[in-house]
Amino acid sequence: MSGEKYPFGIKGLVGRGGLLSGGGGVGGMYVGDWRVFTPKIDYEKCTKCWLCVAYCPEAALSKGEEGPQLDPRFCKGCGVCANECPVKAIEMVRE
Repeated sequence: MSGEKYPFGIKGLVGRGGLLSGGGGVGGMYVGDWRVFTPKIDYEKCTKCWLCVAYCPEAALSKGEEGPQLDPRFCKGCGVCANECPVKAIEMVRE
């Protein structure tokens, strides 16, 4: 695969989602306008297992000192983070 045929490389194809992109502002589209639900994080319940960060398809969650930090520009409100949280510290709420 040459740079000319695929000008954005693998990061451009994968975007911010998944573990391949590395997250933290690499490529991706702003999908926050699509959202109907948004994750609400209960930091008292959060055990910082980081499964929500690992499974977020848009890499909208990142590791923070008190727990996962949401970048709402990249969150499409899919609820994967809430479904993967083993202690149910994330609840999807209607905006």
